[in-house]
Amino acid sequence: MMAGASRERTPEVAQPMHAQTSLLYVTTVSSTVSHFLSPYAAHFRDLGWRVDAAANGATQDPAVVRTFDRVYDLPLSRSPLDLKGLSGAGGAVTRAIASGYDIVHVHTPIASFITRLIVRRLAAPRRPKVAYTAHGFHFHSAGHPLTNALFLIAERLAGRWTDRLVVINGEDYEAARRHRIVPPRHLVRMPGIGLDTDAYSRSGMPADAFTAARHELGVLTEVPLFAVMGDLNRNKRPTDAIEALALMRHVDSTLVFIGDGSQRDDVERLAERRGVRQRVRITGFMDDVRPLLGSATALIMPSRREGLARSIMEALALEVPVVASTARGNRELVGADGLIVPTGNVDALARAMDWLIDHPEERAVMGRRGRLRMVARYDLRNLIQLHEELYREMLFGR
Repeated sequence: MMAGASRERTPEVAQPMHAQTSLLYVTTVSSTVSHFLSPYAAHFRDLGWRVDAAANGATQDPAVVRTFDRVYDLPLSRSPLDLKGLSGAGGAVTRAIASGYDIVHVHTPIASFITRLIVRRLAAPRRPKVAYTAHGFHFHSAGHPLTNALFLIAERLAGRWTDRLVVINGEDYEAARRHRIVPPRHLVRMPGIGLDTDAYSRSGMPADAFTAARHELGVLTEVPLFAVMGDLNRNKRPTDAIEALALMRHVDSTLVFIGDGSQRDDVERLAERRGVRQRVRITGFMDDVRPLLGSATALIMPSRREGLARSIMEALALEVPVVASTARGNRELVGADGLIVPTGNVDALARAMDWLIDHPEERAVMGRRGRLRMVARYDLRNLIQLHEELYREMLFGR
């Protein structure tokens, strides 16, 4: 706890946030820190807090080193089968926490489980408060019963060591309540991790940015262009987008994958077999997706599992409508500002893509409405305020 801070607060006046508060963010890999958590670090450091980060690759990531007071490396990967990483992570987390924190906020399942276990083992006077943000539980309606059961057991066990569980979509909120992962007063729902909607604004981009992005890709302005963003892995179902492209009536449509991953070769081979390879582009990961994403007819999200997809927020903030699967979180995020199709139904996906081409006025309305919703609910400033309230409640709540 902070020196001189009271654990209670009066009902009349909320306790002020103490300038000497110390906060540690823990994630599996440093990209989560640099892409999502750096704005939070900057905000709380401006308040006088000490804000540190621990993740695999953190000390080698210039953005993380620059933004946080201290950084620690964790020998972790995203795979729960990485036994060497798991065995070494416990000691690394223990050393990081040894410097003392008021709050430890964990993200991503593997890092969060290990960290909560270690914090639980600390003597009570040295034990920080722990928040865990679940970016989509690994047990879900589309999951295998056995893996669902294992992940649920892990979440319920770690829930005992969690002062606040933050969920980011309705399905996870109801699941957390139904399975009693944490007591109701320890369960918090937030609309994602936040997006800087000022940065993702068409009016803030150079006038020729979108045309130039298409030109660099070799796609004419009048050609329908559909974007898929993120890792090319089985969960994201990128081959569904290829199948849908091959089934479309608009045979001039082009598909661009903004990302890379283990299924890249599968995507390229399938595109060749289906006769659409010349209409498929794969850019790899990009530092700035806005010009290319903003030039798209729509974003395609065929995933099997999601939490609350940041790429959908980015597209809608840029006034680009979305065609998304029925994966958790997609329906509430897309709303009426796009089309929802059953996961794995490539015929429905193709029809939705054709429909958006055939209805340019409706497509434009979807985009404008989507931006308004992103600004009103999902903007980073709103989420930072919610995190202030979260931390205040953790430190001073009953």
